[in-house]
Amino acid sequence: MKLDVIKLDGGSAGSVDLDEALFGLEPRADILHRVVRWQRNKAQAGTHKVKTRSETSYSTKKIYRQKGTGGARHGDRNAPIFRKGGIYKGPTPRDHGHDLPKKFRKLGLRHALSAKAKAGELVVIEAAEAEGKTGALAKQVKNLGWKRALIIDGAQVNESFAKAARNIEGLDVLPSMGANVYDILKRDTLVLTKAGVEALEARLK
Repeated sequence: MKLDVIKLDGGSAGSVDLDEALFGLEPRADILHRVVRWQRNKAQAGTHKVKTRSETSYSTKKIYRQKGTGGARHGDRNAPIFRKGGIYKGPTPRDHGHDLPKKFRKLGLRHALSAKAKAGELVVIEAAEAEGKTGALAKQVKNLGWKRALIIDGAQVNESFAKAARNIEGLDVLPSMGANVYDILKRDTLVLTKAGVEALEARLK
């Protein structure tokens, strides 16, 4: 499939041929959902922790005699039934991540790119280069109508462009190796440089 290439100032820079195997698939929500779920679970800290009966700071002395009180038989105040006692079967630190085959993760990225192409939310620019001035870049982004955009460059992101873009709300820049399903779907517009298109095609073939 062919797509027009533009410059950051809005001018035309020819066209580019996009690989149908990457940008021409029929997007499947089930595949995208599985990959996003894998990403979010892997990113979850899992540091939640409660104190068990053996970790609370009450005395372990028996609170009253075993028989004759007419109440339940308790050993100490750390029992879960008491206020400030230990928590029974509460969360403990653990890893929330689960396995997902590499081939499936690649497939998910292909479907994410295809979803953006099908929705008309894919833009190809000639290069992501700037003079390092945030104000000038912000004006160009506004003129292009990008409100929540993700720019994916080649193997390396231009340093002055990254510096100019980092303080613009709603604009994110990633190298091609950082391209992922969650970040692509989260933004309204996906912007690829020519170098980014080549790098993604090489990575996902």
